[in-house]
Amino acid sequence: MLSALMVAAALSPAVQAFVKIDKPVVAITRVRVIDGTGGPPREDQTVVISGGKIAAVGPSASTPVPQGALVLQREGGTVLPGLVGMHDHLFYPAGGAIFHAMPRSFPRLYLAAGVTTIRTTGSIEPYTDLEVKKEIDAGKQPGPRVHVTGPYLEGQGTFTPQMHEIRDPDDARRTVEFWAEQGATSFKAYNFLTRAELGAAIQAAHARGIKVTGHLCSIGFREAAALGIDDLEHGLVVDTEFFSGKKPDECPLPRAAAIELSRMDMGSPQIQQLVAELVKRKVAITSTLPVFELFDPTRMTQPRALEAMSPDARSLYLQNQLRNAQPAKDAADWKKLLQLEMQFERAFAAAGGTLLAGCDPTGNGGVLAGYGDQRGVELLVEAGFTPVEAIRIATMNGAQFLGEAERIGSIAPGKLADLVLVEGDPSKRIADVEKVEIVFKDGVGYDPGKLIDSVRGTVGLR
Repeated sequence: MLSALMVAAALSPAVQAFVKIDKPVVAITRVRVIDGTGGPPREDQTVVISGGKIAAVGPSASTPVPQGALVLQREGGTVLPGLVGMHDHLFYPAGGAIFHAMPRSFPRLYLAAGVTTIRTTGSIEPYTDLEVKKEIDAGKQPGPRVHVTGPYLEGQGTFTPQMHEIRDPDDARRTVEFWAEQGATSFKAYNFLTRAELGAAIQAAHARGIKVTGHLCSIGFREAAALGIDDLEHGLVVDTEFFSGKKPDECPLPRAAAIELSRMDMGSPQIQQLVAELVKRKVAITSTLPVFELFDPTRMTQPRALEAMSPDARSLYLQNQLRNAQPAKDAADWKKLLQLEMQFERAFAAAGGTLLAGCDPTGNGGVLAGYGDQRGVELLVEAGFTPVEAIRIATMNGAQFLGEAERIGSIAPGKLADLVLVEGDPSKRIADVEKVEIVFKDGVGYDPGKLIDSVRGTVGLR
């Protein structure tokens, strides 16, 4: 592994403009450490970064600072592992069932918020995502590590012309094989896929050691689990298997399914059986609470997100929010559904299920890259997880699912120096995860303020 100084030297001038620290050895002293394992915070620690890796972590009184190291004394501050965003697209809604790629603004916002690794979890422009990954890896633009998910595996009846409609199981198999050759490292099944098509896709992916996740509608969660799916996106609120009018391989009207679901509760035997089945089959769930939060008409996006949007994107979001504030009489009760989803995620994790986290910057446009990931951690705490549990979900759990736990996801000697230095104590006030001072990736410290300023007013454009 190259040293931080060598990594910084390999960065293009366009990326170096955002580098705040490029010293070969850095010691962060007198700092609190939340290590991502779920263990209690450790006070008055020293974290030594050398050669792009974490060289040492321990009490400041007994952990030596190497001679010549740049010392950052941060009493009252906290070091966290870099967040691992497991539903973090590189596109954004443009209205009218169309999406725009965000190959410039989103990588910077993810990194600025302390998200050092992402899984794209469905791609509108897979070639764009693959090229963005190459640019970041080559030091040509700032951004997180990118695990590229292939194009959506969607069936007949998709709502957007930007998705290929799978015709049959052979088409599903060929699609997986083609995009795996191009560099996709996971796949995502979508609303209208049939069970036969999903089964073929899973078989083709697993033959290559690749995992499949899904945002499903035509297929119920337990059906997908029986087919061998590895992960399910969003959680209970998109599972249609409890809808009274559900037909095999057909996606019911989401509104109708959501209305019926909102009348259920976590005490329902059907939901309890679902939790048990998913845990038994080791199917992970990706929490995307930020995107559902904004379906609740009593909640609004954060001012910092509005500042990042282009004028057109801001106007479109506010129009959507205005309509959301005046729901139709037959609309689903999203205030109740959000609470039900939170309860489901708590029950799933308590039963031994693997819960992941991501922001999903889609929906009504109020969720943005990076900001949404931080908000997701806050909402997990609102759901009843402790702050250190929520941080583990957003860091170590994702790293383990990606097979990267030996390199990222927690703070330990020998791991990559993907670290977030924040002001305050997120273990006591989770909103402090937003107070990012420096983001280290491979030991290079990036300035979040400069990254944010560089894309202000551009989300929705590029």
